[in-house]
Amino acid sequence: MASQQNKNTFYGAAAFLAMTTIIVKVIGAIYKIPLTALLPDEAYGDFNAAYNIYTFFLTISTAGLPVALSKTVSECNTLGRQNQKARVFQVAFFSFLFMGLLSFVCMSVFSPIVAKYVLQNEKAVFAVLALSPSVLCSCCCSAFRGYAQGHMNMIPTGISQVIEALSKMFLGLALAFLILNSSIPDDDLRSRLSASGALLGVSIGSILSVTFLAVNHIRTARRERVRSNDRPDTSKQILVRLLKLAVPITLSSCTLTIVNLIDTGLVQSQLQSVFTAIQDGLTGINNSVLDIFPKAVEIFQENLAAFQTEVLTNPDTQLNPVLDSARGLYGIYSKTMSIYNLPFNLMVPLTACIVPGVSACIARRDGLGAQRTTESAMRVSALIALPCGFGLFALGTPIIQLLTVGNVDETIAGPLLSVLGIASIFVCIQVVASAILQANGIVNLPIITMIIGGVSKVIVSYTLVGNPKFMIFGAPMGTLTCFVVVSVLNLLVIKRLVPHPPRLVTVFLKPLIASVFMAAGAWAVQGLLAKFLSGSLLMNAITTAGGILAGVIIYVILVLGLRVLSKEDLEMMPKGDKIARLLRIR
Repeated sequence: MASQQNKNTFYGAAAFLAMTTIIVKVIGAIYKIPLTALLPDEAYGDFNAAYNIYTFFLTISTAGLPVALSKTVSECNTLGRQNQKARVFQVAFFSFLFMGLLSFVCMSVFSPIVAKYVLQNEKAVFAVLALSPSVLCSCCCSAFRGYAQGHMNMIPTGISQVIEALSKMFLGLALAFLILNSSIPDDDLRSRLSASGALLGVSIGSILSVTFLAVNHIRTARRERVRSNDRPDTSKQILVRLLKLAVPITLSSCTLTIVNLIDTGLVQSQLQSVFTAIQDGLTGINNSVLDIFPKAVEIFQENLAAFQTEVLTNPDTQLNPVLDSARGLYGIYSKTMSIYNLPFNLMVPLTACIVPGVSACIARRDGLGAQRTTESAMRVSALIALPCGFGLFALGTPIIQLLTVGNVDETIAGPLLSVLGIASIFVCIQVVASAILQANGIVNLPIITMIIGGVSKVIVSYTLVGNPKFMIFGAPMGTLTCFVVVSVLNLLVIKRLVPHPPRLVTVFLKPLIASVFMAAGAWAVQGLLAKFLSGSLLMNAITTAGGILAGVIIYVILVLGLRVLSKEDLEMMPKGDKIARLLRIR
């Protein structure tokens, strides 16, 4: 009975966080659709580049400690050590605060250096500066969230994320719009500041979020104060233990963010190299992928004409045909990345619950419970990741055209999103597999696999992006290569080292079959509708929605027909018995 209650708690927490994550992502989509319409490609490239450096500092500060905190708090609860739990939070909070202050200084004081030498885009300096308060507040948020998640309480995390998302949507969009429609005479400066305004909404949301979490934590702590006679460890002992758990996880996560940061600067640098060659008269590039080279020449000529016109009246203009052309292509790629990240973000609720859930089973020496939780979590991840990835692959062009309201070159963005759609599947597998390894105490090997994948990404991106025949199309190929390598290696480690590994064929085969047929059906229906309904944004929206709806129906029918979910899986979820009876799953 207790085991069943723990499993229901696990999936109840995951379900709540999944629901709030979906809400956050819907708000994010509402935010980014008008944002992509508002911001020029170059400004959106600055927006994404600044986000990458922000993610780097945030990962350094918060990737491992929240996991270590939730794991330690979960164990303290299981063993009834209330005083130990209180001191663990105290030590963790001050650690987060220190890391947040350090990151804030780097992003604010040294923002010009970061933009110019790390991002290879000095025009992103305002965007980096606008995000600097957010990294400080987000570090403090992670302390409160990690503590609550250790109690399997995802409500504070979910509500705080919604607060951030709403602030980003309303305040970020409002600031971007006001700046774009301001009387600033310099068009280039105005567009750069608009990207900063959009990011300033993120920082304001972080301030509101940490305020909510702090008040909630204080109220909860007063309400649930329990007397305990356990003797807590010293602060030094707790810090050493937290770091022992957190550092390997941070290194593993940091490897990916470092690679992404390197990749951002590398892609910008390699694109600038090609555009410099075009400026010097490079011609004769035939059979480039999807005619990317002729398109690049056209982009450069437009920026060159704008520069020549501006310099006549303003010799000190900051327009730069080479840099602005690279920013434009990188901005198109960035717009597809926001969609590609959706399946990954849906994995966050699962990974947040896997570590404390499996850790609690291991602490109770419940090997069977750990195995069932692990396998079921991986099956659910496959049921989400595979259809999302294949759906993006099949409908990349109509989806990006719809979500950007036509304000992007879909002949470039569509194929980028299709490749990233397949990459998103392996991103999800890698994330869940890493969480499973961390929950089982295997924290060093994921670092090695991520380094191997990161190196492969850098090599592929450097080689292909600098090639005039590939240019920006080399960036998603590097991402795909990276996560295929990492996910395969992590699954091999799970198979060899986890005591009761999940059955991978059982987990992936049926969802894969359902997803392939789903993608084929969605592509066929969208293509058929497009022959009769096209020519306007509304008609394109109808054809895309029709294809997606057809894919959803096909997928649901196949999932039920193939019996992908077993009765045992459903019984581990809240109200699982009723769901099994409703779906007639035995």
